[in-house]
Amino acid sequence: MKEVAIIGGGILGLAMGYELSISHPNFKVTLFEKEDGLGKHQSGNNSGVLHCGLYYQPGSLKAKLAVDGIREMVAFCEKNHINHEICGKIVVASDDREIVLLDNLADRGVKNGLKGLKFLSPKEIKQREPNVRAKKVLLVPEEGIVDYKQVMEVMAKYILNAGGKIYTNNKVLGLTTSNDNTTLLKSQKSEQAFDLVINCSGLFSDRTYTSLTSKKSPIKIVPFRGEYMHIADEYKHLVNHLIYPVPDPKYPFLGVHFTRMVNGGREVGPNAVLALKREGYKNTDFSLNDTFDSLTYKGFLNFFAKNTSFAMGEFLSSLSKSAFVAKSKKLIPDVEEYMFVKGGTAGVRAQAISPIGELVMDFNIVKEDNQIHVLNAPSPGATASLSIAKYIIENYL
Repeated sequence: MKEVAIIGGGILGLAMGYELSISHPNFKVTLFEKEDGLGKHQSGNNSGVLHCGLYYQPGSLKAKLAVDGIREMVAFCEKNHINHEICGKIVVASDDREIVLLDNLADRGVKNGLKGLKFLSPKEIKQREPNVRAKKVLLVPEEGIVDYKQVMEVMAKYILNAGGKIYTNNKVLGLTTSNDNTTLLKSQKSEQAFDLVINCSGLFSDRTYTSLTSKKSPIKIVPFRGEYMHIADEYKHLVNHLIYPVPDPKYPFLGVHFTRMVNGGREVGPNAVLALKREGYKNTDFSLNDTFDSLTYKGFLNFFAKNTSFAMGEFLSSLSKSAFVAKSKKLIPDVEEYMFVKGGTAGVRAQAISPIGELVMDFNIVKEDNQIHVLNAPSPGATASLSIAKYIIENYL
């Protein structure tokens, strides 16, 4: 029996534990989570969308695992009776420049293996989303919505039923000793030897890498907060499904969009602002260490220098409700400030940035002796979690 430690109780750590539990009974899983529950950060604070691989560079690891991942996740939800729906989404081009980008997106989607992509006629747009204003619209029928918290609960049950252990309120502090075969892992509550250690610590993946290897991480995580607003119940009829703008290819952020949730609610967002704490969900959340870390990192400074107007626009939409609403009017002109209520979700995205200021878009996985580090797994990391776990097992174990 091989002892495996998984650091991080988000959806990727749980998917890793689930896949090992069902496909490799010779591995005994022990999962460590520093919070008092599972999925408290990125995994439990996202918009609950199933992404199918439309946006990603053909041939990239992200494109492959996203397309496989949504099919894996849907099958998992069907098998385990998890609340989800394949409702499809539309991507909206608002001007001639965006039409060119939308045509490129459709071509990319076809190359990535998506099925059923189609441009909608004005009549079809009116039937599907009568309140949307658009010059051209792409329907992506494979996209959907899901309750990721329920997904994580089911994954955790599989791990426990297979004899694995899940420890919450138990932060991993580092290693005591390590050789080619075993690692003595030190946490807040124990020291234990493991044959394999898998780092799925999300917003802290780079710091966990350094604490376990004593090496500088090849990539640096910079936290970006995305804030959403609820649409009041009496205005929910303005949004039927998922409505997205054409994203600017320069940024990994998909722009302000409208989301129908599995609980029937509607949200609009997010913006993308630098979080002054790696787990900072409000403007007032602050960590001197995290802020200093981001603001003195040359990669972030280079990114900011290249994208100052974008960054300032996002910051303004965090402070001003009217600036936030103005962005959403691009898709649905009839929305007004009074239709939105505070209290939407806010999530912090672990965004890896290279030293030259480029946003690292692809998944990044590194093996060091008997350690595997998932250093970068941004959106669609939740959708693709099962296929990322399978990929790691096939390629690194």
